[in-house]
Amino acid sequence: MTKPTTTIASPSTAPAPCRPFPVPWCRPCAGTVDPIPLPVTQTTTNSTATRTPQPITGDWTLEDSADLYGIDRWGSGYFAVGDDGGMLVRPRGSDGPSIDLGEIVAGLRERGLGAPFLLRFDDITDHRMGSLRHAFDQAIADEGYQGTYEAVYPIKVNQQRSLCEQMRNAAAKYGFGLEAGSKPELLAVLALTADSPTIPIVCNGFKDEEYIETVVLSSRIRERIYPIVERPSDLDLIINIARKHGVTPRIGVRIKPSAKGIGRWQGSAGEAAKFGLTAAQLTEAIDKLRAADMLECLQVVHFHIGSQVCDIISFKTAITELAWTYAELRRMGAGVTHINVGGGLGVDYDGSRSATDSSVNYDLHEYAADIVYRIKAVCDQADQPHPGIFSESGRAMVAHGSVLVVDVLASSGLPALVDIETIREQVDDLDDPPRPVLELISTYERVHEGRIGELCHDALAARDEAIGLFQYGRLSLDLRAATERLFKSIAVTLLARPDAVDEDDTIVEDVRPMADVVRETFFCNFSLFQSMPDAWAIDQLFPIAPLRRLHERPTHRGILADMTCDSDGAIKRFPATDGGEFDEALLLHDIRDGEHYEIGIFLVGAYQEVLGDLHNLFGDTHAVHIELDEDDTWAIAEVVEGDTVREVLGYLQYDDNELRRSMRKDVEKAVRTNKLSVAEGAALMRYYENGLAGYTYLE
Repeated sequence: MTKPTTTIASPSTAPAPCRPFPVPWCRPCAGTVDPIPLPVTQTTTNSTATRTPQPITGDWTLEDSADLYGIDRWGSGYFAVGDDGGMLVRPRGSDGPSIDLGEIVAGLRERGLGAPFLLRFDDITDHRMGSLRHAFDQAIADEGYQGTYEAVYPIKVNQQRSLCEQMRNAAAKYGFGLEAGSKPELLAVLALTADSPTIPIVCNGFKDEEYIETVVLSSRIRERIYPIVERPSDLDLIINIARKHGVTPRIGVRIKPSAKGIGRWQGSAGEAAKFGLTAAQLTEAIDKLRAADMLECLQVVHFHIGSQVCDIISFKTAITELAWTYAELRRMGAGVTHINVGGGLGVDYDGSRSATDSSVNYDLHEYAADIVYRIKAVCDQADQPHPGIFSESGRAMVAHGSVLVVDVLASSGLPALVDIETIREQVDDLDDPPRPVLELISTYERVHEGRIGELCHDALAARDEAIGLFQYGRLSLDLRAATERLFKSIAVTLLARPDAVDEDDTIVEDVRPMADVVRETFFCNFSLFQSMPDAWAIDQLFPIAPLRRLHERPTHRGILADMTCDSDGAIKRFPATDGGEFDEALLLHDIRDGEHYEIGIFLVGAYQEVLGDLHNLFGDTHAVHIELDEDDTWAIAEVVEGDTVREVLGYLQYDDNELRRSMRKDVEKAVRTNKLSVAEGAALMRYYENGLAGYTYLE
């Protein structure tokens, strides 16, 4: 239903023309607005809203929404705003067909699948693979490069079976491969490629004798499987096991380049790196291979300078060093045919196109062109053949293809409206009214006409002094509540003033302390620790936007809280809209009775699913694979249902049969002692058993 309009008693000075609360990035409005907006506390219901084209409201445009949420900056052409204000997905890129995400969500609800769920767009992932293929093919053609290019997908990025099968199929289509970083991953990759024996397989990570023996024996049935020597002891095992089985393996070696990456994972390179051989260890490895008459087996030289490398200069320097290592190994007689440039191709999560942790200052074509050019230049100078190129660009392959959809269940609401006359009466009845309360009343009365910085400082000082009085028992609880309402009302009004923002539409420094006071909390049905662990663990930024009502001006500034009981279970950092590092709040719409308000969290296809934990026993969400059919309409390719409560408890060694027996015993005892009727006992057991079989999230 439509919320009624409410006004409040306000100072005699008329409100000045201002920006709708509290949108520091919006354009100046034409009229005036209430200095204090109505609080929002409603929760959504489970009815599906009808989707019909909506008019643009006021001076707000679809382009304003696209700019506010940065859709064109981080979306890479895969996401856009529709004419009716819905979020669109373009699985085949900006030139392909569009699908309304709200339509997909409504269709899934009709099929009994409620949020939260993960939407996997197989066509986006395929398009990303094709884009990688095209970028390197173009760079190879432009440079007259004589080598080949193959990307290998590291399944550690997301080991979900359905996704890995898709990547296997795409690898065969585009001439790519797969990478395993552990023994369990190797066993999975070998099974995945059973019908594709020519797909290259790169084997990284710590290796024991069983791991290496599996690789060596598999080389009899896999044409191109490369165990990568990460430590000197790996090479000893490979030589001994190869001799034992009479196999001539294809070997790779990982080096520790002196050039480091930049960003969170820059420790992957350099002398202190966890994996790889130093220059001295590399020459010793060459001597061992020569002594074993296996120097021709060394076919790949590999390095890794970190995940999400944000600065292209790091690649330029490291690739040059790697290329010279390749040339030197060739000069020493090694049979090296390939260079593996590792991972690191980043994703622009915040759309800033900058050398920051959540962004990159280059694009795919620049990345490919730099790698090809630098390797060619070194090889030409050293008079060595151009090698084949491997890359392990898993994040860039799969991040864009997944969208987490969550429901907003409720909002903490905006600050309660203040009744200034009642507060004045409270103070007038006192013989010695507290000075900070009087100062807050005075600040409230000047809130439209005084200097904004001075008003902010006065309000903050009076609020802090009032709290101090309460802590020493010199301020009553009702006056403490009055000061709180006054302070929040002042904060709301100050943030709505035109001079609360500068020329760049950024909140001015003096008023920033007020922003947190009026920041709402939007409670969402998901677990941050399960579905977005990087947002909690390393402050990774992810683009976030509502899926509907983008034709409307969002007027509520807040953070997103999950359903766990942990205070860290909240998203409090968002991609910046003003060129800063990040924003501390997201602008959203009010929550209307009778309709869902869904939020999309984008670019979550890399690492998030496999790193998620079971905080509060919230398990995996539903994962739905969406694809375009022959007539470019969306279809459900596969549904991987999320964890039930029974399954999650089973992970922790709870036996559901024993749980039900214990519960039934307790219920029967309660029935015997008349604490429950027979009907109530039966109902409780029914709810208990249904709960075990149900989704771990709110249904």
